[in-house]
Amino acid sequence: MRLRRTPLLVFASLVSVVLFAGVATAHGVTTRFDAPIPLTLLFGGAGATVALTALFLSATVERTPTGMHRVSVFSPDTVAALRLVARVLFLAVFLFVLAVGSVGPANARDNPATLFTWSIWLKGVGLLAVLFGSPWRTLAPWRTIYDGLSTVEGKELALFDYPDWLGDWPALVGFLALVGVAENVTRIPDSPRLTAVLLAAYALIMLFGGVLFGTTWFERADSLAVLYRLFGRVAPLKVGGNGIDLRPPWRGCLPPVQSLSVSAFVVASVYTVSFDGFTETPEYQTILFSARDATGLGSVVSVPLYLGGFLAFLAVFAFVAILTQRISGDAKRGQTHESWREMALALAPTVVPIAVAYEVAHNYPFVLQQLSRLLTVLGGTEIELLGWLSLPAFWASQVLLIVLGHLVAVVAAHYVALERTNRTARVGRTHLPLTALMVGYTVLSLWIISRPVAT
Repeated sequence: MRLRRTPLLVFASLVSVVLFAGVATAHGVTTRFDAPIPLTLLFGGAGATVALTALFLSATVERTPTGMHRVSVFSPDTVAALRLVARVLFLAVFLFVLAVGSVGPANARDNPATLFTWSIWLKGVGLLAVLFGSPWRTLAPWRTIYDGLSTVEGKELALFDYPDWLGDWPALVGFLALVGVAENVTRIPDSPRLTAVLLAAYALIMLFGGVLFGTTWFERADSLAVLYRLFGRVAPLKVGGNGIDLRPPWRGCLPPVQSLSVSAFVVASVYTVSFDGFTETPEYQTILFSARDATGLGSVVSVPLYLGGFLAFLAVFAFVAILTQRISGDAKRGQTHESWREMALALAPTVVPIAVAYEVAHNYPFVLQQLSRLLTVLGGTEIELLGWLSLPAFWASQVLLIVLGHLVAVVAAHYVALERTNRTARVGRTHLPLTALMVGYTVLSLWIISRPVAT
């Protein structure tokens, strides 16, 4: 039986509910206004939409789609020229950020280094990756410098082969340190000087690793490369070569990731953006101050709180992978039985749309707000790029993005289950643990954004 109705028809039934507003919090927008319906009804409707979509797919879809349309846009020479311009410009901006962060204004709101690094760069490039695929292989300033050194040397610089056992673990450690800890639980984003020092240190680490292990280091050890590449899996307009691939957002989430370290990275990306939102809630502040009093560690206690939460998320994902593997029975339609590790590699990409949805919902106001401030600082004229966004529209966008992301994840997970189940009738059972996880996380995500900001 082929697909008879789109899952978006199920999603559309929720639209009339989410247009009502409750409490809204996110980077760039902080406000509270009353909802005409109970928030529990909103949470329940969103969770039910995700669950019903999974049920609908189990009953109607029996094969994995492969369609993707390629559109040629530029000639190879034009693409090469555009990439060269982009590389040089981003490298120039990077050097400018290091300089102005070191000697510019001490106030983060008046210094282009902090305004650019933590919003337009870290979050804004992520938003580009979500739409068009990762541009980081072109933009990464340390890779541009490395390629320049390799050109001067006449060959690729690499003293050793990249060790297989290292996997993508350096990228995961870097992500936890750079985004999880430095951005979320320290004052570094509020200090232009410390921001410049952090960027310089990270660039030196990347360059040193590149000289040791070659270009593989940039692919597997650069946290931003791995993050943006994962985000690019959901890109509906995937830019590559001299053209654009038009595809549904779940299409890039069907191939498994290459290692358990990348699976853990996916979990870290989902958890970290949730933790970022959770830190603004009264509930987190209560936990934080209770932990401070109990341990006597002061503000440092935020780090073990963050890492402890990550380990909890990781344990839940591993449990779901193990449970799914046991339910699936014979893997890959009667071939060799699949281990839970292989199942974790297959399921991890299906969680990426959830991370992307919350990332976009949580950060697009932040990027627009900080871009407005950056343009004002550089040009001297007050610019407001968020003026068009009304509070009801903001709230509706938050809920719609989060639920839509979970629906895309459900579709991807269903297709992955199809490939790993020997009978179509068992697809629903195989999909059940991950569906339950997605429903729970849908409700958790909406609850986080519904909470007032603790001040």
